[in-house]
Amino acid sequence: MTKKVRLEDIAKEAGVSIATVSRALSDNPAVSDQTKRRIWDLARRQGYSLRNLPGAGDAAVTTLSIVVPKPQGRDGWMLDPFFQGLLGGIGEAARSLSCDYLVSHADPQNYADLSRLLDSSRASGIIFLGQSFLHERLNRLVGHPMKFIVWGGELPGQDYASVGSDNQRGGEMAAAHLARMGRTKIAFFGDTDAPEINQRYQGYCRALERFNLTPDSDLVFPAHFEIESAANSMHSLISRGKDFDGVVCASDLIAIGVIRALREHGRSVPEDVSIVGYDDIQLARYFDPPLTTVGQDMTLAGRLMVMKLLNASDPSDMRSERLPTELIQRESCGA
Repeated sequence: MTKKVRLEDIAKEAGVSIATVSRALSDNPAVSDQTKRRIWDLARRQGYSLRNLPGAGDAAVTTLSIVVPKPQGRDGWMLDPFFQGLLGGIGEAARSLSCDYLVSHADPQNYADLSRLLDSSRASGIIFLGQSFLHERLNRLVGHPMKFIVWGGELPGQDYASVGSDNQRGGEMAAAHLARMGRTKIAFFGDTDAPEINQRYQGYCRALERFNLTPDSDLVFPAHFEIESAANSMHSLISRGKDFDGVVCASDLIAIGVIRALREHGRSVPEDVSIVGYDDIQLARYFDPPLTTVGQDMTLAGRLMVMKLLNASDPSDMRSERLPTELIQRESCGA
């Protein structure tokens, strides 16, 4: 079987970042002509599809559909700053490649819903924002003639293509940062039943073990991506009288809710409790205190998903990409 080429493979041989390769293949003016030509040549030699480069003919995809499977029990996802950032990244990439896109109202809840969606879609490709609880059902769609790609961390046994961040590494960086600052009783707030959040939790556990700290199940709270949910979880933790001095939050919205609840109980951030969020939404840098957080590059993620759909001649052409995460230090940890 011929090995499918990833942008990571081209980036490694070219000695540049994945982001630079992505920009070069989309003819972004931020990349010099000399670097573009070198990357284009490497891509051709490695067998990467270049049908959408200048002079390579009309783009194969004219309209993409974006579908967000709603997690059970959660509404208002369109108001979530993280999803807004991801939609913005997709929109900018689509516009730069002269491709239209639409946000579907579809809310697939099972395999039958997904199958009907792919069968009836008039789009040339579908982007699913999140695997939610549909991982195994998405696996069953592999082989369908409709091209689709998923935003989310790569999971064990995954057969479909996805673009996602290194969640385990992100969770590990967050907890390790707190441990290096002398925090020894570090809580985790996030719904570990969600695939990507579970990866962040595994990284959190790995960091604690690395610093000879024992993970405590009493300090793990299943907060959802909502300020109110996180605040309620923090109220519950404090009411139990459990001692803690740091919190790894699975999203920035969770971190904001945690900080709000801590203040209501007279606890100061970062003096009493240090907080690390996740996502680096725009609000994170303007919140009081500004949030230390784990950043994900939503612009690059959007560009990669759009380009993979545009360049794939059929669904089997696409490979998963895992993007690096970055610890951004601000005042919520005392940094």
